Amino acid sequence: MSVTPFVLAYKQGYAIQVNQPGDPLFYYVDYDERSHDVNMEFQHFHDFYEMHILLDRTAAHIIEGSLYEIQPFDIVLLKPSLLHKTQYPKGAPPKRVIINFAMPRSVPGLESGYNELFSIFEESLPIFRFTEERCKDIFTPLNDIFALSQHPSAVNSVAIHSKFVDFLYTIHRYSHENGYVVQETGSSMSRQIYAITSYIHSHYQQELSLEGISKAFFVSAHHLSRQFNKVTGFTLTQYIQMTRIRNAQQLLLNSSMKITEIAEQCGFASFSQFNRSFNKLSGMSPSAYRRREHSES
Repeated sequence: MSVTPFVLAYKQGYAIQVNQPGDPLFYYVDYDERSHDVNMEFQHFHDFYEMHILLDRTAAHIIEGSLYEIQPFDIVLLKPSLLHKTQYPKGAPPKRVIINFAMPRSVPGLESGYNELFSIFEESLPIFRFTEERCKDIFTPLNDIFALSQHPSAVNSVAIHSKFVDFLYTIHRYSHENGYVVQETGSSMSRQIYAITSYIHSHYQQELSLEGISKAFFVSAHHLSRQFNKVTGFTLTQYIQMTRIRNAQQLLLNSSMKITEIAEQCGFASFSQFNRSFNKLSGMSPSAYRRREHSES
């Protein structure tokens, strides 16, 4: 085991697990490193909460099409069904801790308290940055969880749950001290492309086209098409369709809407277009996707 020069316990390749994903309460804490080679192709989402803490170097997080630079000990909070991905830099793989979890919030007498506790995941800026001194307080419960995991016992899961609630409480307690500020990074063109991806995530339900977006952002359609592919690795049309399909997948999993209604709400001109696009990206029809995911759950 090694401990970072800062305050957070770390052991490469280590994991702590309480229950299984899909259970009403589960925790999975993953201590590892990730290289540029494993960057995901497109944004994804979960039906559980996720927290990401970088331990060294820097990286970037793309959340709903917006680019955020993160540095060591920033805490990235991701609520369920939020489209996101991490971009790790080239070179030595950064170390990071990822926490996936679900927690019942309908505890009799504590419902309002839990709703307030989880309000930190609803912030418009879902990243927290604290001073070194404050981080010592915030990360102490995580270090306690790491220590508990080294000595298994019959009540470990209860103790880990208690410490994790304390971790969330401490973030909430000091949330007003958040020092994270969005900074402009990269070239002016890459910043504009990420502004456009954010626009797509906000307007995917509407009619979108290369011509319309190029006019809205005062750039030629040819130049936008070429630069968009260069920055994101996708054509503009591909990105729009993938964004719509990812949001359709969320609705298929988390709503009882009819599939035709989902197609319309996600911006598809016709059900046949939706069905073709969904099959191409997901490898199955929307109805088969809904049945499979519900069956696995």
